[in-house]
Amino acid sequence: MRPDSWVSVVPHWEVSLGPTTESALNRGRARTVAALVALFLLVVGFFLTSTPASAADDENPYRISGNVQLDGEPLAGVVLTVDGPGGLQEVETDENGQWRIGVPERGEVYIVTLDENTLPEGIAVVDEASEQPNVREVEMGQGGRATVNFFIGEGERNVTSFFDQFVQRIVQGVSFGLMLALAAVGLTLVYGTTGISNFAHGEMVTFGAVAALMLVGPASLALPVWLGYPLAVLLSAGLGLVLDAILWRPLRRRRVGVVQLMIVSIGLSLAMRYLYQFFIGGGTEQLPGASAEKIPLFGAVQLSVIDLVSLGISIIVIIAFALWLTRSRIGKATRAISDNPSLAAASGIDVDFVVRVVWIVAGALAGLAGILYAYYRPGIRWDMGAQILLLMFAAVVLGGLGTAYGALVGALIVGILVEASSLWIPADLKYASALFILIVILLFRPQGILGRRERIG
Repeated sequence: MRPDSWVSVVPHWEVSLGPTTESALNRGRARTVAALVALFLLVVGFFLTSTPASAADDENPYRISGNVQLDGEPLAGVVLTVDGPGGLQEVETDENGQWRIGVPERGEVYIVTLDENTLPEGIAVVDEASEQPNVREVEMGQGGRATVNFFIGEGERNVTSFFDQFVQRIVQGVSFGLMLALAAVGLTLVYGTTGISNFAHGEMVTFGAVAALMLVGPASLALPVWLGYPLAVLLSAGLGLVLDAILWRPLRRRRVGVVQLMIVSIGLSLAMRYLYQFFIGGGTEQLPGASAEKIPLFGAVQLSVIDLVSLGISIIVIIAFALWLTRSRIGKATRAISDNPSLAAASGIDVDFVVRVVWIVAGALAGLAGILYAYYRPGIRWDMGAQILLLMFAAVVLGGLGTAYGALVGALIVGILVEASSLWIPADLKYASALFILIVILLFRPQGILGRRERIG
């Protein structure tokens, strides 16, 4: 029986609430945590998605601008996307046919794409020397300004069918979902065994990318990739061990409440985030091979060698983790502790040791996810983990709190929704679609898709 299932009546006397009441308390506690997490996601997601355009311009000091004209006349309402360091951004031409957008880095290549579906009927971008006349590559010079103009005329438009675009988004969503699953699985493992909702998990993801940059970056140790990346994952595992040893284990022994632990994790997140900014600055750094050329696979689907390797690594690691969780002694002990820590301890399981292993595994998975996410974005920023923190929690809650396989399913659903939703809504709002689906599903199934009362895996 858990220690927190006893209520003190008078000094030196204790009364047991019994297994039925204890189960009710556990269910009530789980519902309270789920409600707090969902409320936090909703509030923070609202502020993130409602940030005005001027704020983005303040964060990105450099500018790409241009004109879109039809036979010398300006075209308003034409949509363009800019992809590069800082992620995918979308902008629309004004009444004068002009557009501009802020970007974070100089000396980097940005890809500007004009959405021909937003052009008038029978109009296309004309450039006989290019197979994709609606796509431009521009390098941001040291002056911090770049210009891209599109001259439009009558012609045949190369239109990618909606089905091809949908298939391409699904493939990208699966790739993003698998990467997100690596981080989300570690997050749900920690919650299932300790009850901690770790809002600093995003910074553990960032740590993996920053460690990789310090090990393989040209301005640092410049180790080969095959050596540097495994070392970065090991360092991330060490970070999980250190955090548990100096922070979480002492708080657990003091029986600190769930809400207090959540607040501590938020404070830890802020401290780690700005520590990264102090060391690597506010810009975007790139890992080797981040600008690899895309390879046409089928239809409109194009992936680089790095993308294919990331897919393979994600699948292999997830399969290995599933086997570890279900076949190994520590994996089975992890599931037992999630069910009932007191009973697991009475059965001879070293609870502290298993929880320590869980933190190590969670740190390693988060570090690996950070390296893969640095290629997916592409680029490394001091706040990159915070950008997907809500999505990680969405995956965990959507799949079911405390269920590792639920986190995998939830991450795949979130990844596909995020990418596919940009076919209908602006790219800046695509993360909000996953949070909306999360809220809808929780209204009908509060425990999540694969949620079980007290189970991991």
